[in-house]
Amino acid sequence: MAELRKDPILERWVVFSTERAKRPSEFLVEKAEKKQEIRCPFCEGNEGMTPPEILSYRKDDSRPNTPGWWIRVVPNKYPALRIEGELNKRQRGIYNMMDGIGAHEVIIECPQHLEDIFSLDQKNIEEIIWVYRDRMRDLAKDPRFEYALIFKNKGRIAGASLNYSHSQIIVTPVVPKRTEEELAGSNKYFTLKGKCVFCDIMNQELDSKERILWENEGFVSLCPFASRFPYEITILPRQHHCNFETITESEVKNLAVILRKCLGSLDKTIPNVPYNYLVHTSPYARASLGYYHWHLEIIPRLTRVADFEWGMGFYINQVLPEEAAG
Repeated sequence: MAELRKDPILERWVVFSTERAKRPSEFLVEKAEKKQEIRCPFCEGNEGMTPPEILSYRKDDSRPNTPGWWIRVVPNKYPALRIEGELNKRQRGIYNMMDGIGAHEVIIECPQHLEDIFSLDQKNIEEIIWVYRDRMRDLAKDPRFEYALIFKNKGRIAGASLNYSHSQIIVTPVVPKRTEEELAGSNKYFTLKGKCVFCDIMNQELDSKERILWENEGFVSLCPFASRFPYEITILPRQHHCNFETITESEVKNLAVILRKCLGSLDKTIPNVPYNYLVHTSPYARASLGYYHWHLEIIPRLTRVADFEWGMGFYINQVLPEEAAG
């Protein structure tokens, strides 16, 4: 029989219909693409094919925009938002608008043509996380910007245009609606219970052990109770912080371990799995919230969102999180 579960943060219902369950081989996975003999703009030696770099970790004797790097950050060649200009906020009757000002950057995570971050060694992943933090901090200095989203698309189904290990950061002049909803739901819980809902979720999951994947001194990874998608994963820091920018050296090391395990295990369960991961953090101007807890969300793109989801706001998941965690 199907079961409905309610997300304690967004108060959104999810339908778990295990009778519709698909075997992993039947999910929307992608076939590994044959390597084509074309120049990849992200590979070392092709630096001239991207916009000039903003930041790079490179050998001391190498120059910007030349070989010798191991992580490189460049502006997106086709940005959703551009950094040049003013917001120019305006209103036309009941409609509000502004110019598309923001930032859109690409983090090229390695110089060799690898398709996924879990293939990198531990130190490389730690440095990628440091780059995330450094770019968020630098862009926070711009008074036009209110929110930064770090995300990774792996596979064309998940929105990646290149099968190369990279992630992105988009900074917006407004706080996204999804973020405001999560903040509002967290604040509502805090007002009623006097506690952080994410901390309570983590503590209950650690007690039950039903949906826990991995844990270490800094982080806990789990399949959420009301997962929207098969094999969805949330990674939570043990220490309560609302803003990703506060991440410490020990937390960077522990997050790198957990992230590598989660993505590697996901790929082992469903080879070449397309996915997105996103860092949910508080807005720049709200960097000290007792009710919010930053976290990283991994969303495998194994099913399509259909009419029921669009029309009703209900998600249908064919795999219980307890089974996914097992």
